[in-house]
Amino acid sequence: MPKTWNIKIDNYFLAFPNCIIATAHVDSFPIDLPLEPNIREPNRKSATYRQIFDSLTTQPEKFFSRHSGIVLSANIVKSSKTSLELEVKEASEGGSDGIINGAHTVLAFEQAKNYKYDLTQARVKVTIHIGLTEESAKDIALASNTTTPVDSRSKVNARGDYKFIKQYLAQLEQKENRKFRIAYYQNQSGAPRNAQCNVTHLLKLLYCLDRNKYNPDGNKRVKHPAGMSIPSHITDTERERLTALLPLLSQALWIEQRLYEIIQEHISNPRRKGVNDLASIDIRKTTLLPDSKYSFGFGAPTDLALPIIASYRVFLDQDYKWIIPFDQFAEDFLQQLWTNSFRKYLVSEKTAGNTVGTKISRNQEIWESLYISAQSYLNQHLMQMVNSSKEEESKVTQGGSKRGKGKRDELNATTVSK
Repeated sequence: MPKTWNIKIDNYFLAFPNCIIATAHVDSFPIDLPLEPNIREPNRKSATYRQIFDSLTTQPEKFFSRHSGIVLSANIVKSSKTSLELEVKEASEGGSDGIINGAHTVLAFEQAKNYKYDLTQARVKVTIHIGLTEESAKDIALASNTTTPVDSRSKVNARGDYKFIKQYLAQLEQKENRKFRIAYYQNQSGAPRNAQCNVTHLLKLLYCLDRNKYNPDGNKRVKHPAGMSIPSHITDTERERLTALLPLLSQALWIEQRLYEIIQEHISNPRRKGVNDLASIDIRKTTLLPDSKYSFGFGAPTDLALPIIASYRVFLDQDYKWIIPFDQFAEDFLQQLWTNSFRKYLVSEKTAGNTVGTKISRNQEIWESLYISAQSYLNQHLMQMVNSSKEEESKVTQGGSKRGKGKRDELNATTVSK
């Protein structure tokens, strides 16, 4: 059922068909209006919030003239001389009503009330759009949020371009009985602050396994997904490519989590007590991955696992199918990469006094080295499979020959006796 909110006003006028502008009282303004149309959640640590809060609490009587106002969306508005009653349809009812722009302002109202500031003289301009479609509300939200920069991820999410990823993850959660915590827009509540839990990080994991786009054996200029950039708009072609890669997401997440577990084991049992010999691994911080049930006792660069994940694309065919069943080689291959190259790389950078950080995404040498290691591992594995197959064929052939010879001897003996 749609919910209703009442806004106390001094006056109002019809500014446009299906649009009302009113002068509202701040002290009684509803602070629990939904944020469905907004493209990001308010951040009380932001400069925007602090400026609004300071303006409201220091000179509340001047707040109306100093503030651009709040933009809302409602399904139905009933008016009187002293109040507006807003009927708001929730998202579950197919609505997109609530705060389009001004979430930081409403948060400032809430905090000022909590701190018992006198807001009786404070007024705010409120623009209410009536009966907007979801698309129209998003268009207004994208155009309105200009006080501080809105990141491209939030804009992509507002346009609904991440819907196919959300739907896939929802199915995966149900199928594998696990929970994903992914941030799709700025200041999203309930999503970890770790950069690894950002939707753009998930996209990078998928890009790393695109053996068709990033193929060193081909004639393409880009050999490895190093220094990749996330598009600010997901086209139909890009969505088709990502949809084909989505079934590989579980494996990519497994590789990343398993690498973090190996690093955790390494720093928990250092060669010298109290000494961490890995570059850019900060034992004073913690890290949470999108689907991990516990946090790791160290901080790491967001892109740390990407070169390793990218090397696994050697084991994929053109249809993104594993040439060898993933479970048969994934752990052993990862252990070899860690022991033979990746650990040594991190140790050498630490010894040289360097950090890897974002540089790892531009270090073509480490991406190429790991890719070659993967090719060598695959070739060895395939040779073992071929040799094993030949041995089996040989055994079958020899067994058949022996059985045939036994029958011939038996036949000869019978003939002689006769």
